[in-house]
Amino acid sequence: MFPNKLISSRGDIPWPPRSPDLTPCDFFLWGYLKSRVYLNKPTTISQLKQNIHEEIAAIPRSMCQRVFQSLRSRFQECQQRNGAHLDDVIFKK
Repeated sequence: MFPNKLISSRGDIPWPPRSPDLTPCDFFLWGYLKSRVYLNKPTTISQLKQNIHEEIAAIPRSMCQRVFQSLRSRFQECQQRNGAHLDDVIFKK
């Protein structure tokens, strides 16, 4: 479908890594929201959407600040590892 084209992370174009280690939605938000959104066991899409809206609005500012502090630590660790994934690193304080 793509003659003479290479679609690969190891191709001619140095693609930046897309690491879940460095994406707050991946390392924090989705798991947190899932644990909160399903507490009252929504039975309709409308209820589910309402729960999502309410839980996002209810995330405390202090929690967001901790997430971004962790993100800074993750950036620093990734930089020390020359861009490698942080598979063996657990960030908890």
